[in-house]
Amino acid sequence: MAFFFRNKTVKELRKKWGLTTRELAMRVKLENIDILKIDDLKIKDVPEPIKTRILPILRGDDLDKIPWL
Repeated sequence: MAFFFRNKTVKELRKKWGLTTRELAMRVKLENIDILKIDDLKIKDVPEPIKTRILPILRGDDLDKIPWL
C-alpha cells in the first residue's frame, strides 16, 4: 500500500480527502507554512519527520478510530 503513495504529491492526496492546508496542519500540529512548502513534493521526497506525521492522515488511517463507522 505504501508504494501507491510514493509517487503522489502531498497536494493530490490532501485534495482526495478534502483537506485544506490549514486543516492538515492542525491535524498534525504543524504550521500552515510547513504544509505549503511540501505541498508540491512527492511523498517520497518529503523529509522524514514530517512524512511520518502526515502519511497516516493522507492514507486515511485516522478514520479507523471513528467508532460509528
